Amino acid sequence: MLELKEEQIRRFWLRSHHLDTWSDKKDMMRMAGACGLQNTPPGAWETALYNRISGCSLPDLEKLLYSEKTLLQAWSFRGAPVVFPASESAVFLSALIPQDGEPWIYTRGISLALDFLELPFAELLELLRQVISGLDQCVIESKSTLDQTLAEWMLPYLPADKRERWNAPSMYGSPDKQTVGGAVVSFLLRPCACYGLVVFGERSGISPTFTSYRNWTGAPVETDLDAVRKLVRKYLHCYGPATVDSFENWLGCSRQQARRMWGTVSDEMEPVLVCGKKAFLLACDRERMVSADSPRREWVLLGAHDPFLDQRNRMVLLDDKLLQRQVWRTTVNPGVVLHEGRIAGMWQSRKSGKGIEVNMTLWEDAAGAKQKLHDLVEEYAAFRQQKLIHVNNLLASS
Repeated sequence: MLELKEEQIRRFWLRSHHLDTWSDKKDMMRMAGACGLQNTPPGAWETALYNRISGCSLPDLEKLLYSEKTLLQAWSFRGAPVVFPASESAVFLSALIPQDGEPWIYTRGISLALDFLELPFAELLELLRQVISGLDQCVIESKSTLDQTLAEWMLPYLPADKRERWNAPSMYGSPDKQTVGGAVVSFLLRPCACYGLVVFGERSGISPTFTSYRNWTGAPVETDLDAVRKLVRKYLHCYGPATVDSFENWLGCSRQQARRMWGTVSDEMEPVLVCGKKAFLLACDRERMVSADSPRREWVLLGAHDPFLDQRNRMVLLDDKLLQRQVWRTTVNPGVVLHEGRIAGMWQSRKSGKGIEVNMTLWEDAAGAKQKLHDLVEEYAAFRQQKLIHVNNLLASS
């Protein structure tokens, strides 16, 4: 069995995530479709494409997402907002629809509301699917307004003895702003997204807007019987060598669903050893894995939640577990300083009225790094159409 070195894996990942060298604007769809671009915090997808496309600008990206609509944003894996090519909607949406006996992604927490209402999940989801067709004729601004509007649309169709509880204050926080019905809708919007019933529209100031897939694109999601296999292949191509457990964590789905989906390409995989443990890669990627060249880009400033950082084998990127906790947090992850595929530090930017201020910490020194990283920060500020005010703590040790 082939045993892989960590450096080989890092080089393979860099190439698969298109971070080893710069790509041209004509490859934008290929970059976005490699494994999708998570958009939390808002703007994360823009930073991700900026780090892959030479000469990429915010107007370029807004045109693709809002005018041409060749890119699309919807809730996808892990229940997160994800930007991906509209032409691959079946892969990033329909492929996530569970089969009988498999729970939906992101809906585990709904049980508190269901117990309170004494209504079954399937009944409420079917009711929401019926009324959410109203989005075919409108656009709703802000997530909280979307939740409450759809809850109001559902209310007349609920059993009369459940309506008072439906309008009771939410048990999930912000009871002054959200009802139980609104909370239920919030959970059920993820399944509705997989059916192509709700997508993100164009931002209105700081607020997202929402409408239906049909209203936004002019057509329903196209059927693709190979969508599940395509999604698993994307995962292995970007995150292999991997295991079914890591695939489950990446999707945020149940063990049952992960194993079913994983099995659709089992005949295309081969086992390898990584740090003495068995994992799998696509057989067609074997040669690329063992012969990947050194990256042409030595330093990269990745934004928080860049797809590259979704690796489940984090030891390959950063072998210090204490430092891992600083990078992969429960909330508010920083960006990372990437040095030839290894995480060498972290950075965060803060906007003010005058521009952007950046705090950066490196855990290792490197000859000539200070000026190179300062140049990268200046280029990022220009991309964000902001003036760089100052870079703090550059090359500070941990």
